[in-house]
Amino acid sequence: MGEAREVMDRLTDAVTTHADLKVISELYAEDAVAFTPDEGELRGRDSIVEYWRTMTEALPEATFQSLHSYEVGDTAIDEGIFSGRNTGPLELPNGETLPPTQKEIRIRGVDIATVKDGRIVDYRLYFDEMDFLGQLGLLPDEPF
Repeated sequence: MGEAREVMDRLTDAVTTHADLKVISELYAEDAVAFTPDEGELRGRDSIVEYWRTMTEALPEATFQSLHSYEVGDTAIDEGIFSGRNTGPLELPNGETLPPTQKEIRIRGVDIATVKDGRIVDYRLYFDEMDFLGQLGLLPDEPF
């Protein structure tokens, strides 16, 4: 196992099994860049840690079931199922906060992390945001 795989595994653990913002912060370079479907581009460690704070508070007992994991050079790639119950407030990109829905979610996604000197410098997260919102019951019943 190389450095990228080890860092990605530690990130997954710090976001799910043993949620720990301090560890998450230590895993990202100060000038890291992340791309997410719900927040778009995040620049800098503090912005990325804030993103993970909102997720770990909204889904505090989330799990990740790995379906595929790869490491190519300085990049680790994971495909898996992120699951949990929304028992904490959910902060939206527009600044609104929604109360917990108490609904279970199960979202398939892909994470890609490029690592330099033991820290993530580039991170990309892909998941179906509409599926996520639908599972939380936050979409209208009528089609758009």
